[in-house]
Amino acid sequence: MPKLGMEPIRREALVKATIAEIGARGALDVTVSQIAKRAGMSSALAHHYFGGKEQIFLAAMRHILGVYGAQVRAALAVADGPRARVEAIVKASFEHENFRAEVIAAWLNFYVQAQTSQDAWRLLRIYQRRLQSNLVHDLRQLAGDRAPAIAQGIGAMIDGVYIRQALAGLSLDRAQAVALALGYLDRELDAAGQQ
Repeated sequence: MPKLGMEPIRREALVKATIAEIGARGALDVTVSQIAKRAGMSSALAHHYFGGKEQIFLAAMRHILGVYGAQVRAALAVADGPRARVEAIVKASFEHENFRAEVIAAWLNFYVQAQTSQDAWRLLRIYQRRLQSNLVHDLRQLAGDRAPAIAQGIGAMIDGVYIRQALAGLSLDRAQAVALALGYLDRELDAAGQQ
């Protein structure tokens, strides 16, 4: 087995420290020095691996999106039928790894960062387009031409729950968050006469 170098280990430690530090502070005022300290290394080393705070934040979001994507793929692999596939995507959005306080805080940071950073904006658009595409694929069989609008609504529900969790301390648990989004789906399918 090849020996794993220190760089990937340190990069991973910095990414996890970034998520933890954002969660602990709940704000954008996290410094590279604070992240590096949490990771047990110098800020110079953090700058060496990532170049700056924006790049560390982007790496943290890529990690979060990678975990989310893997959970969605795993859930879709065992889902039977279009309704079950839509439910699988919603449930993956609120899985424990994705719906922890520090990950929610990182998402809020990411939404704000996307307003001023082209790289963050592109990454957010990729996430949004993939979510929309995955939802529309199965919703077409359930709601026909209304599928894109329903998918937009589900995406807004997911994002809205995350934002409210971060800003207002909504304190929904995973089951409540899933029920909220799936309740919206049920109402939309009822309106489309496709329940």
